[in-house]
Amino acid sequence: MNIINVFEEDRMDNTPDEEVVEPIIQTKDVNVYYGDTHALMGIDLDISPKRVTALIGPSGCGKSTFLRCINRMNDTIPTCRMTGTITLDGENIYDKKIDVVQLRARVGMVFQKPNPFPKSIYDNVAYGPRIHGLAANSTDLDEIVFNSLQRSGLWNEVKDRLDTPGTALSGGQQQRLCIARTIAINPEVILMDEPCSALDPIATAIVEELITELKERFTIIIVTHSMQQAARVSEQTAFFHLGKILEFGDTSEIFTNPKVEKTKDYITGRFG
Repeated sequence: MNIINVFEEDRMDNTPDEEVVEPIIQTKDVNVYYGDTHALMGIDLDISPKRVTALIGPSGCGKSTFLRCINRMNDTIPTCRMTGTITLDGENIYDKKIDVVQLRARVGMVFQKPNPFPKSIYDNVAYGPRIHGLAANSTDLDEIVFNSLQRSGLWNEVKDRLDTPGTALSGGQQQRLCIARTIAINPEVILMDEPCSALDPIATAIVEELITELKERFTIIIVTHSMQQAARVSEQTAFFHLGKILEFGDTSEIFTNPKVEKTKDYITGRFG
């Protein structure tokens, strides 16, 4: 299917309302360096709440680096340093008073390769609520696990084997378990770094449908190499190239009427 046809068939469903929405995340002049390598250059981006924002662009252009800035995972890389400002709900997440553990509870992450803990399905989902003290008792914890598995579309498939290892599930089920584990602590934002790249088309379709449902409750930022996926699941798209954002706007506009020639060349497959 041609990407443009996605919007011709369902343009109204992919067009955001015209109301003015305050951004949940704002980045101002963000620069990231790995040693002497300048990986991100002057990134300014506003992320709207309860929408899906797709980050697209060729490999090595800075998409995943930017994603990891939002929950400060780059802090774990000794050679990495960042300048500029990133705010979540108006608060600078790089302020010294910020508790990084609490930040990562507010900004959850789903990785490219499913990474369930070597624990039971139940304990995978219960892990976060336990360490963050979100359940007063076992009944509350059971409810959190049930709701999270239900929202991730996994409950009916695993309800009779919650004590079996999460690693015994199929790849697509493992990824949905990781999504359930992420939403169990009720984050404000979910970061997804190519969450479907290791999945088959059927599992990919299930996860994409899940993303569409989750945006009613969560703000989602997804890195994807699939133009079709970005077109299907996102309302806004940012095109990264060589560490810069060359274009950002409504997904329908980016894919059908890009203003920057490089964006058009990438979307139409002339490079990437």
